[in-house]
Amino acid sequence: MRTITANVEQQEGITRDNVPIKVDAVVWYRIVDPELAVIEVKAVSNAVVQVSPTTLRAVLGQHTLDEILKAQDTIADVMQKSIDATTEPWGVKVELVQMKSVEIPPSMQRALAQEAEALREKRARLIKAEAELDAAEQLRQAAEVIMQNPAGLELRRMQMITEVGAEQNTMTLVMMPSEFVSMARGIADVAKAVVAKG
Repeated sequence: MRTITANVEQQEGITRDNVPIKVDAVVWYRIVDPELAVIEVKAVSNAVVQVSPTTLRAVLGQHTLDEILKAQDTIADVMQKSIDATTEPWGVKVELVQMKSVEIPPSMQRALAQEAEALREKRARLIKAEAELDAAEQLRQAAEVIMQNPAGLELRRMQMITEVGAEQNTMTLVMMPSEFVSMARGIADVAKAVVAKG
């Protein structure tokens, strides 16, 4: 009446989305009614082992590959209830079923790897787009602040010149406001006029 461990040999089946797959499992069961186990079935241990592979193949055919890979515990529970329903009249209680390994064809492994890579790239692009959106929002807010106080733009320009100068570049381009250019031209015109008169 102790718990017995039975290995289910690797079974090859077809998933609901037509992917060939190989799965092996382990079944833990216990005889709860020895009288039924002796009278109702011949070689109860062998009977449990024979029921398990057929149930495993049937359950695999009811699920897609993604479901089998992502929800193994749920599928194992379905298998446990299905096997237990068959063995209950024999006085056998199936306590637990677990899948040991799942093998898929190499071509499908490559396809899954490509799918995972595409999902990672998609997430990376979304994160980058969100970062750009946040940066654009920050720039918009900064522009609104500068519009309220034009002197802020000059302070920012001076800060930029300081940052560029700290990098010790060989050439520094300084952007000057158009008002400065107009003022410089005006001064140059006055100077020419003074020189012409003098």
